[in-house]
Order: sequence, then C-alpha cells, then structure tokens
Amino acid sequence: MTEALNPLSDRVLALAGLLQALAQVRRIADTGQAHADVLATALDSVFRIDADATEEVYGGVASLRTGLMLLRDYCNGAMPDDQLPRLALAVIQLERRFVRDDDMVQRVLDGIRAQAEAVQRLGSTHPEVLNALGALYADTLSHLRPRVLVQGNPHYLGQAAVVAEVRAVLLSAVRSAVLWRQMGGSLWDFLLRKRAMGDAVQELLA
Repeated sequence: MTEALNPLSDRVLALAGLLQALAQVRRIADTGQAHADVLATALDSVFRIDADATEEVYGGVASLRTGLMLLRDYCNGAMPDDQLPRLALAVIQLERRFVRDDDMVQRVLDGIRAQAEAVQRLGSTHPEVLNALGALYADTLSHLRPRVLVQGNPHYLGQAAVVAEVRAVLLSAVRSAVLWRQMGGSLWDFLLRKRAMGDAVQELLA
C-alpha cells in the first residue's frame, strides 16, 4: 500500500465508495439502468473481503472518482442530489445494527461466499449474481431498522430485476459502511468533519 496522503484517506475512500454506490441506487431506481463500470466497482467490492488495502477493495482510487467528487460536493454543501446524504445516513445507522448481529453477519458472509464461483464464471454484474445478492439483502439486512427507503420511478421499482439490482447495490453500500467504520470512521465524521474530509478528498483527486 502506498503511503497515505492524509490520515483520513482510507476513511474518505470508503465513504466515497458508499456515496458512489448510493448514487447508482438512485440512478437505477429512476431510470432502470446503471452505469456499467460503476456498478462493477460496487459489486466487485462485495467480494473483496480480504483486500490488503482500502483502494484494493474498489480496484484503485481511479475507480472511485465519481464517489470522491460526490463527497467533495457534500463537504462543500453543494450535493446535487439531496437524497444521497439521507440515504448515506440511513446506511451508516443500518451498519451499526448489522455488525452487532453476529448471526446475520455470518449469514451475509456465507451468502457472499456462496456466489464466489458464479462471480468467477459470470462476473459480479451478471443477472444471476445480482438476483442472489438482492435476495441475500432482502433476507437479512432489509429486516433491520432503520430501513433504507429508496424513492424512484414506480415503473422501474415495480420490476423484480430492478429491485434485485437496487438491493444488490445497497449491499455494496453497507460493505463500504463497514469498511469506513473499520478504518475509524464515525457518524460524527460524516456530520461534523466535512472540512477535514474535504481536504483529504482534494488530495486524492489531485
């Protein structure tokens, strides 16, 4: 791992991964379509459980450029989608309840590992994998509170394949929230340390 530019760099990368995933959730819910590369970054991160460095979870810092720019906007008070901070806060709160439930954590890990062969064979964005991850989220995390409520176009949110994709990407958002917490992140960072996080983002984007 290269030397961090800023003590917050790992936390910022994980939070950028969270926002980038949630932006895709919003896009899928509104349009029924995801950005292919960004979707792959999100879903690949779910299966990189034992990565040696934070950036490796996402395939490199460059893969998080969209999320880093969203985080920069958030830190500057210029978030283009005012639903993203609300969703991020809900996921951060959900993560706290999730990691306290050892049985659920194990069920999620087992469910992810059960898809490892399919990912190797088909890729993380294949419908078979999306459906499995969506079902895993529905069977586990969706039962915790607060629920992550996603608004969008009813035409698309009425389609089973779209709902499965939304849930699969939400699972990746929770994965980023877990990583963020593991790197020392807290709710207070998200709410009160915007200036410090913004400085770290600028270094990563430079």
